[in-house]
Amino acid sequence: MADTGEIRKGVTTENSTEVQVFANPAEVARAAARSFVDYAWQSIAKDGQFMVALSGGKTPQQMFALLASDEYRGQVDWGKVHVFWSDERAVPPDNAESNYGMARRELLIRVPIPEGHVHRMEAEKASIGRAANEYEEILRKYLELDDRGFPRFHLILLGMGTDGHTASLFPGGRVTRQTSRWVSTPTVTKLNMRRMTLTLPVLDAAMRVVFLVVGPEKADILRAVLEAKNDPPFPAQLVQPRHRGVKIFLVDKAAAAKLSPDVTKKSAPQQKPAGVTRTKQGKST
Repeated sequence: MADTGEIRKGVTTENSTEVQVFANPAEVARAAARSFVDYAWQSIAKDGQFMVALSGGKTPQQMFALLASDEYRGQVDWGKVHVFWSDERAVPPDNAESNYGMARRELLIRVPIPEGHVHRMEAEKASIGRAANEYEEILRKYLELDDRGFPRFHLILLGMGTDGHTASLFPGGRVTRQTSRWVSTPTVTKLNMRRMTLTLPVLDAAMRVVFLVVGPEKADILRAVLEAKNDPPFPAQLVQPRHRGVKIFLVDKAAAAKLSPDVTKKSAPQQKPAGVTRTKQGKST
């Protein structure tokens, strides 16, 4: 078994979605942290900066804590990182339910990222629609556009609910590629509240989209998303990165329990050997 604790990895489904299965949620978080570091280095080497959209949830929280730890903090050139969010609840930033607030507590105040490189969704504003327009302007200021006119992130981190929603794109809502909007403010009917979220075309424009999915309660929906043809499709199924973009599911053994052998039997790609880290000079140690 590799040092990450993974049990089987590197599987590609018919729609070119890669599935990586790990022993437990802690190892999923560690794999996500390692991927964050690697993607940051690749993006900074190529483009001089790393544009990433974060998500909320318990597994990202564990990933953020790792990135802020002595083991990982020095491996990222934080001065060249810009962080955004894939979605946000309509709550103040100090609220326990705030995705930004969680990232700030676990990561942002613990690493040397410039304050001006942190771009939160201000979904708590009285006019959430106006706040969405303002967030579009922030994206327009910092991100390059693809050939369809949508901002292109180096990495978007996403979760997935037991109903197949991702970001704040829920089943039964208007989840469509036929929109020119970059940021929308859907009403989540079952929660009776509005949220702010990146739209599907923005998710599709990303170079890399990584889903973090853990727990036995996700086993049924993970199988449905990865193996079934649903009508209508679940929002998580609809995310299909363009321009040779990469879509990866990092999942634990419990979430993967109901996946068919065809999805989980293939061998793993080689990973960086244990004990190899990056320094800010870009050298392996």
